[in-house]
Amino acid sequence: MQVLFERILLLKRVPFFELLRTDQLRHVALILEPVGWVAGEQVFHLGEPGGQMYIIVQGRVGIAIHEDPGCRDFVAEMKSGDCFGEMGVLDGLPRSATAHVLEDTEALSLSKERLHGLLMSYPELGVGMLLALSRRLRQANIALAGHQNGAGAMEKPTSPPRVP
Repeated sequence: MQVLFERILLLKRVPFFELLRTDQLRHVALILEPVGWVAGEQVFHLGEPGGQMYIIVQGRVGIAIHEDPGCRDFVAEMKSGDCFGEMGVLDGLPRSATAHVLEDTEALSLSKERLHGLLMSYPELGVGMLLALSRRLRQANIALAGHQNGAGAMEKPTSPPRVP
């Protein structure tokens, strides 16, 4: 029971799931599979099929978009409460990045099939995912604009209003 409660609390912090009610989060929490990696491992590689997305419970994962799997130039560093690997699950295309485990990490895994089932059952999950992906795209645009202008700092955009 304690594990289920902790998973629900974690999911409440994950932007993809922010529009779901507690009873819906309970259902999601029950179908997540625990996974873990040690520092130095790679969760997946650029170009691989993407059948799982991950929610970090604890630890850190760096995301690199270079073809060299040894490249440690990260476009993002994910931490507790962050999701990664969702693009391949949503669009069915190969992985667009390599995920490097920066410190021992525990995560929860959600398969493409289970995610699609959740989206059919809980349309508000789709809205939450769209909002979260839109925020990520805005952040990437700001970072790209800053890089092109020579400004190294990335501003954090304001969050759009929550949908009731």
